[in-house]
Amino acid sequence: MRYAVPDLAPGEWHESALEVEKSRFLAWVCHAPDVAAFEALLAAARQAHPNASHHCSAFIAGPPGEQQAIGFSDDGEPGGTAGRPMYQVLEGAGLGQVGCVVTRYFGGTKLGTGGLARAYGQAVSDALASLPCREATERDALHLKVEFAGEAQARAWCAEHDIPVDAADYQADGVVLTLGWPRDTARDLASLTARLKGRLELLDPDAA
Repeated sequence: MRYAVPDLAPGEWHESALEVEKSRFLAWVCHAPDVAAFEALLAAARQAHPNASHHCSAFIAGPPGEQQAIGFSDDGEPGGTAGRPMYQVLEGAGLGQVGCVVTRYFGGTKLGTGGLARAYGQAVSDALASLPCREATERDALHLKVEFAGEAQARAWCAEHDIPVDAADYQADGVVLTLGWPRDTARDLASLTARLKGRLELLDPDAA
């Protein structure tokens, strides 16, 4: 599966601002490959704006459609008026590994439940509109054993096919390479086998 994720480094976030009836909504978006990355964003928002009225949030710490590592919070706003609308915008955008916090400074005018939901959703939508993204590919580990003389050729083949070599285990009779194989790509090693003249061994028999 391939999907878009925020193109942001760890500890970096994307910001945008929205004003509705004198209330300011500051949106923060981060790359959240895990829940800890989202929690770091939430902590940074609270530290930067300790006097804000609310720090509402939503995250999807996995691929689109993730059912476990997800969450949202209204942080004191009326139930269902902040976190859920924010989450629905993230979900509707088809993004994965994304976390968002919207910091609100109350402007003196009550927006009502419908107005709050629209404002929080719009704050996230505005942030996503200018969010830099990149493609993420779900991968499975595939272990290949090659002779020492064939390692360079195997690595070159992997580079040509955009397959990362995540680890190398040097043993007495060869090298075991751990490849990050794209989950949505058939495991066709025919051209690599031909290049190495058959001198390789797939150590994941169920993956063939």
